[in-house]
Amino acid sequence: MYALAARLSAEQLRAIATQLYVEMLESGYTSVAEFHYFHDDGTAMAEALIDAATASGIRLTLVPVLYERSGFDASSVLDEQRRFATTADRFLELHSELQAYASESITVGIGVHSLRAVSENSLRQVADRAMRCGCPMHIHIAEQQGEIEQCVAATGVRPVEWLLDTVDVDQNWCLVHATHLIDIEIEALAVSGAVVCLCPSTEANLGDGLFPLTAFRDAGGRIAIGSDSHVTVDPFEELRWLEYGQRLITLQRNVGSGDHDQVGADLLTAAIDGGAQACGIESGLRVGAPADLIELDSSGPALAGHDHATRLDALVFFGSRSPIKRVMVCGEWRVESGRHVHRDATATRFLEVVRAMS
Repeated sequence: MYALAARLSAEQLRAIATQLYVEMLESGYTSVAEFHYFHDDGTAMAEALIDAATASGIRLTLVPVLYERSGFDASSVLDEQRRFATTADRFLELHSELQAYASESITVGIGVHSLRAVSENSLRQVADRAMRCGCPMHIHIAEQQGEIEQCVAATGVRPVEWLLDTVDVDQNWCLVHATHLIDIEIEALAVSGAVVCLCPSTEANLGDGLFPLTAFRDAGGRIAIGSDSHVTVDPFEELRWLEYGQRLITLQRNVGSGDHDQVGADLLTAAIDGGAQACGIESGLRVGAPADLIELDSSGPALAGHDHATRLDALVFFGSRSPIKRVMVCGEWRVESGRHVHRDATATRFLEVVRAMS
């Protein structure tokens, strides 16, 4: 990963990101919150991501990420991480420059990689900027047990507990993963109004563990869905992974929706609302709201025999060929008959880049 990142140009990043965004749109995503680490060339790499979002038509929340050090006990990054590294002051300058690109379809958020990757002072600076500009604030946290142990050794407390005690976490915050929580953290995090972004396929791929979904939602917690490392690019598969993981550890069915029968619909609704919150955009159908819509193909096998009451459950749990027919973002159809309107040209350029870098 680091070797690839070290060689990547803005033009190549644009091609790769455009391919990803096309695949995301075809899978039913209409928005993406993109963690952006390449700050060594100023805004050039960020502009490549914005160009990719514009070309594909996906709604983008660009999240520039501060990365200062390689661990709690480190003073700087590793050699292979140099391209990600910057100071808090320079990072905030870059964030100010990127805000000029905000538009109807581009939102500029702010983030830090993790507690281990930034100092307390820098975290406070970045969190203060996010609070003052009212933009989404993202952080990876409590993903793996090793991280928990390192945080306790360095600070005396667990990561989420330390974060909640150190800065004002509110509804603008998005905590990515938050896999390993204890009861006091679950309650406090739910009360804060922050959203937790769950990435089940990546968390499974990396052997991270399973999030305490029932306890968090019972406490009023909000969730979103992310693809993180893009092991898969399918929001419905992420939701399916989420529910099935909970069933395996509880030995019960229909875990994610509590007492409701429509577990797929319930989780999907929660993820849509939480995803909009994490991206700093509005959700829901009303006059003046963003026209981001998905049309399903009700004539195919995936939705055969289903009506309004069960259609979303089938969408989440069918697990085969997607019944997505068309996808609209910002009032424009980007996917027609299951294919992105620029799929072929995008794939051609992506393959050229892959071959050149192989």
